[in-house]
Amino acid sequence: MDNYAIAENFSLLSKLMDIHGDNSFKAKSYASAAFTIDKLPTPLAELRVDKIFSIRGIGDAIGKKIVEQIETGQLGILNEYLQKTPPGILDMLGIKGIGPKKIATIWKELEIESLGELLYACNENRLTLYKGFGEKTQQNIKEAIEFYLGALGSYLYQQIASFAGTFDTKLKNTFEGAKFELTGEFRRQMEIINTLEWVSTATISQLKNFFTSNEFDVVTETDAYISFKGKENVTLGFHYAPKEHFTGKVFQTACSDSFLTAWNEASGWDPLGTYDSEEAIFTAADSNPIPPFQRENAAIIQQARSGKLPDVIQPADIAGIIHSHSNWSDGVHTLEQMAKGAIEKELQYLVISDHSKSAFYANGLTEERIRAQHQQIDELNAKLAPFKIFRSIESDILNDGSLDYSNAVLSGFDIVIASVHSNLKMNEEKAMMRLLRAIENPYTSILGHMTGRLLLSRNGYPVDHKKIIDACAANNVVIELNAHPRRLDIDWRWIDEALEKNVLISINPDAHAIDGFDDCRYGVLVAQKAGLTKEHNLSSFSLAAFEAFVLNQQAKRR
Repeated sequence: MDNYAIAENFSLLSKLMDIHGDNSFKAKSYASAAFTIDKLPTPLAELRVDKIFSIRGIGDAIGKKIVEQIETGQLGILNEYLQKTPPGILDMLGIKGIGPKKIATIWKELEIESLGELLYACNENRLTLYKGFGEKTQQNIKEAIEFYLGALGSYLYQQIASFAGTFDTKLKNTFEGAKFELTGEFRRQMEIINTLEWVSTATISQLKNFFTSNEFDVVTETDAYISFKGKENVTLGFHYAPKEHFTGKVFQTACSDSFLTAWNEASGWDPLGTYDSEEAIFTAADSNPIPPFQRENAAIIQQARSGKLPDVIQPADIAGIIHSHSNWSDGVHTLEQMAKGAIEKELQYLVISDHSKSAFYANGLTEERIRAQHQQIDELNAKLAPFKIFRSIESDILNDGSLDYSNAVLSGFDIVIASVHSNLKMNEEKAMMRLLRAIENPYTSILGHMTGRLLLSRNGYPVDHKKIIDACAANNVVIELNAHPRRLDIDWRWIDEALEKNVLISINPDAHAIDGFDDCRYGVLVAQKAGLTKEHNLSSFSLAAFEAFVLNQQAKRR
């Protein structure tokens, strides 16, 4: 243990004690010791114990902890704090602009335990509701987290889409005469992108010369594949294919492994054959085309051979915004601004669903404020007709599975979105109890973000998807596909199960600002993977159809 390591241990111990709200005097003494040790000209390991104890600012208690570290390489009390501190809280210490006091507020009051959750809270404008967090501080924290997460190397589809398009254009302009086609995870519209991949007729040596001369490092290299990583920390992979095999390679690399295995067995196609297009590959196999985003499992192969696949939902099919927040709770814009923003996008209606009263961290609505908001909605509807704002609430599902208001209050809403926001560390039994009871509540219209997951940040609580889908079918409850690119919850892999049970899906942006409406696109992209059609998506309903849905929901309350 050198002086630097010992000082770092004391510094970290001081910060953790502050975060946990423990003895502030001791925390300051450890911070002071860290400063003193870091400035010492002589290694502590070379000093006699009595000399260590005689150093100015090093008392008996700290002296013993220095000796402990020199002799064992460990600091026991620090290990105890590390064991009771979530890893994500430790990560926050590396984010510029967040000190121990702010981290304590984030953890204890907002119940946030990871950087991904904190980034999501920044995007929802929640930090500004707490003392010491102004808009500038929130923005700085947001930018620092995005930089940190970007250094980890995996990205949300939404994070990488613009870069992919720009880099694709650069490649085509740089390598004149060579063909490049985006493929892999990106072409399959996966929610998380680990590697951006292309098929190219440019040779491995040509690619290697270009990228290494531009300060990219080679990650992997074979005769037919090479990948690089540069300062952006994005892994770029390239499959080489001569022109005559280019289309076949594009097809192969835009399929999941399980799909490709099943296709190879069922189709009898020639991977080394010459094809003018991917459609020609399907025609040769006596199959209707299967788009890349649906090439995930074997089941769809038989469907495509039996007939044309249904037309999947498109971004333009979204007719209204369901699940949005205004500055009545933790949104950025006023209710009128949100409505006019929807009108400018030629949408027919807006379902405003601010947070309920238990979400105190999000300025949730009390009963009195609900009445005031409903009055404003009535005034705006008279002003903005035929556009319509619907009265809704994102009601917290409480620990016992009940909703956040009495039935008398809930009856004042057109629809109710029920979501879990607190006490997310649950086993499956607890999670299922809460969710099923909420679904069975006759006032619940939509189940919001089913598992509470945040992609690349927080696993959702464990649930039995089949039981939840069955319960939604039995109680006429819609399942939300939360389109925020960090949620995308319900997982698209379970949508076909819901469709089989005739359960509606609703692609909702969970928008906290007008630009959040655009997140519907990311929900549509993953919904396409499951084969969702506009007819089975609630937010594609026309205004008249949605009004009929509201009447149907209100009828089940009686």
